[in-house]
Amino acid sequence: MDAVRRSLPMRLLDRLEETLITLLMGGATVIIFFAVVHRYLSGMPIPGVQDWLIALHFGWAQEVCIYMFVWMAKFGAAYGVRTGIHVGVDVLINALNPRNRARFVIFGLLAGATFTAIVGTLGATFVWENGAHYAIFRFLGLPTGDVPPGPTTPDLEVSTWIVYSAVPLGSYLMCFRFLEATVGFVRTGELPHHDHGHVEGIDETDPPVPGEKA
Repeated sequence: MDAVRRSLPMRLLDRLEETLITLLMGGATVIIFFAVVHRYLSGMPIPGVQDWLIALHFGWAQEVCIYMFVWMAKFGAAYGVRTGIHVGVDVLINALNPRNRARFVIFGLLAGATFTAIVGTLGATFVWENGAHYAIFRFLGLPTGDVPPGPTTPDLEVSTWIVYSAVPLGSYLMCFRFLEATVGFVRTGELPHHDHGHVEGIDETDPPVPGEKA
């Protein structure tokens, strides 16, 4: 499935997925860097600076980075299915005749879609019962009754259902990617593959730059 032939909604979804992963990874790296520097410099007896650094509160850094890495892992898994990092064919399956090989490949892809759909549904149920029900009803102005608001995180004091939403969202996206790979395999007979030497935006058929060796 060449990126050029993908529809606009699919390209937008791809970009959103990649942007989210990049922002989460970059943001977590920056936060960890400043937290480590803050902890190191706070122990140095620098007049004026040490007191100012100690007054800064970085206790939330570890918690927010954990949550960011969880979200990054879930959406990174979906990205892996789309690019073929997770989707692979065993040597024994490749030794089969084309018809049986196709059956095993389709079975594996559908099994992955089924598993991630189950995980996503269980995650969505947990998120709904863990505070999302209360938050949505309250946002819409509906009576909440005896619906509990749900717990909050220790340092950030953010509703935990927001953090746990990574499970259903990432799992459903991963399920969609498995189904997308299944449809692509049925149509073309090819699986998504990851080329480590490919740089996005550079076509292999582009003419060489003048003066540059081929």
